[in-house]
Amino acid sequence: MKRMSIIVFLLILTHFQMNAQHPSTGRYATVNGLKMYYEIHGNGAPLVLLHGGGSTIVSTYGAILPELEKTQQVIAIELQAHGHTPDIDRPLSFEQDADDVAALLAQLHIAKANIMGFSNGATTALQMAIRHPELVNKLVLASALYKRNGTPPGFFDGFNSATIDQVPPQLKTAYLAANPDPKGFEAMFRRDVARMKNFKDISDEAIKGIQAPALVISGYTDVILPEHSLLLARTLSHAQVAILPGGHGDYIGEVCAPDKQSVLPALVTAMIIQFLKAP
Repeated sequence: MKRMSIIVFLLILTHFQMNAQHPSTGRYATVNGLKMYYEIHGNGAPLVLLHGGGSTIVSTYGAILPELEKTQQVIAIELQAHGHTPDIDRPLSFEQDADDVAALLAQLHIAKANIMGFSNGATTALQMAIRHPELVNKLVLASALYKRNGTPPGFFDGFNSATIDQVPPQLKTAYLAANPDPKGFEAMFRRDVARMKNFKDISDEAIKGIQAPALVISGYTDVILPEHSLLLARTLSHAQVAILPGGHGDYIGEVCAPDKQSVLPALVTAMIIQFLKAP
């Protein structure tokens, strides 16, 4: 009986720890009518982290953020309808997300920052560089999509029949750790599906107009085709590219990555830091 009480206590403690906002780093800002959650970690040059679709700060960057914050001032953001940030009555788009990030940087009096985005967050990072180029120093584009043909055949058709039960359980757990309201999780799912169904190509002209140096990263068996990552790097004016073993986000230890002992996240983090430090 005593052992059972201890187990129950530990489970309750774990629940509250998972659902707690980071007391020293988590905060909110009102931007464009949105109550946006963000965290600030470390010191150094500002590095904005933009998570993937259906994700949170922790589920996308939990494995590499502790190393990044050793040399950067990390500003990790949860975008509309994701994690701690609630949904509001307005369209969800990559362009709107970029405008929200720009408004947050203005509130924080940050004139220029490095921007890293993963998956949907990388598309938002591209929109940051297109819509707010004066704010962008360097770009880290992880599994970035800018054309619909950058995914395997049938990828976008899948959103026509997508159900919430298909969301990876790791992403659901991560969302509910940030916001235990299941209605919020359902809203995020609907928003992300609608956004992907309505996704339109970003023109080559817009990509070529981006002057910020960029590091393009993806996995060889990623949902983003390696050919697409190579094309993006070649279309950007100043870019480097790294195609790594593994799938979508495995190389940064994203929460769905199957190999929790992989050395790739450490390697990629070192690569990112070296890129950001270079003149």
